Amino acid sequence: MALPPILQNLRIPVIGSPLFIISNPDLVIAQCKAGVVGSFPALNARPEHVLDEWLDKITTELAEYNEKNPDRPAAPFAVNQIVHKTNNRLDHDVEMCVKYKVPVVITSLGARQEVNDAIHSYGGIVLHDIINVVFAHKALEKGADGLIAVCSGAGGHAGTLSPFALIQEIRQFFDGPLALSGSIANGGSIAAAQALGADLAYIGSAFISCDEANAVDGYKDMIVDSKAGDIVYSNLFTGVHGNYLAPSISKAGLDPNNLPESDPSAMNFGSGGNQEAKAWKDIWGCGQGIGAIDKRMPTSEFVDKLAREYDEARAALAKRQAFGVAPVAAE
Repeated sequence: MALPPILQNLRIPVIGSPLFIISNPDLVIAQCKAGVVGSFPALNARPEHVLDEWLDKITTELAEYNEKNPDRPAAPFAVNQIVHKTNNRLDHDVEMCVKYKVPVVITSLGARQEVNDAIHSYGGIVLHDIINVVFAHKALEKGADGLIAVCSGAGGHAGTLSPFALIQEIRQFFDGPLALSGSIANGGSIAAAQALGADLAYIGSAFISCDEANAVDGYKDMIVDSKAGDIVYSNLFTGVHGNYLAPSISKAGLDPNNLPESDPSAMNFGSGGNQEAKAWKDIWGCGQGIGAIDKRMPTSEFVDKLAREYDEARAALAKRQAFGVAPVAAE
């Protein structure tokens, strides 16, 4: 099944994932102008009336850019909606998406048919993030157009399944739009995601160190300085398991190697068990792929790097296929 038209003309097959607190209009606009889908959580716009202002800014600036660059228009943008029952802003935020005809809506922590219907009413599409096939089936039953497989190694609220396992199982029953999240931070990983069967790579942590991201310098520098071994998987901070930077946990006065379990029923998105250390303000989310990030740079430069690496990876694969060793004959 081909991708929806709105996702067919990206420079490279990448969605910049919505980063809580960090994604803002400047980052989204820069991502879209660079040719990849930019996104942000609706809850980043606080108080709620600010969402109207953000959507106006994004749609206006991208429209102006497209008018000046008809041969290389910006990629579409996306808004992430937390559809969990604890989100008392959902109705308002969906209304704003309808008002501005947001091209792509990413839904998380639940699947709601009425939300999908609202986005479909003007021709938008809905991608739902999932960590297993049970949630994948539920999302599709409620009318999601596509799935985002959040696998082991992804930043923030990550799953535990290998992308090899989850993608192959999803492709047994779903041939629609599929993005892969988990440790993707260079162009070779984007090509690998497609080789596994995904249509798009879903990249978050690697954008945190970009100039336009709304992260403090200490966070950006920690992204550059850290490797996969510096990531800790814990549910202490929000009640949902996620990946975090161990140095930020230590800085908050906790032992990243000896964290207690949290009660999942106490799910929240502001503070965790330590009331002096708040996720994501003090305890910094991050995926395992950041070993590929060795310096801070503007978003446009980072996307240029991804595009160059992606082309190189595809060319290298084609060369190996053309001149590789012949398969061993069966005995």
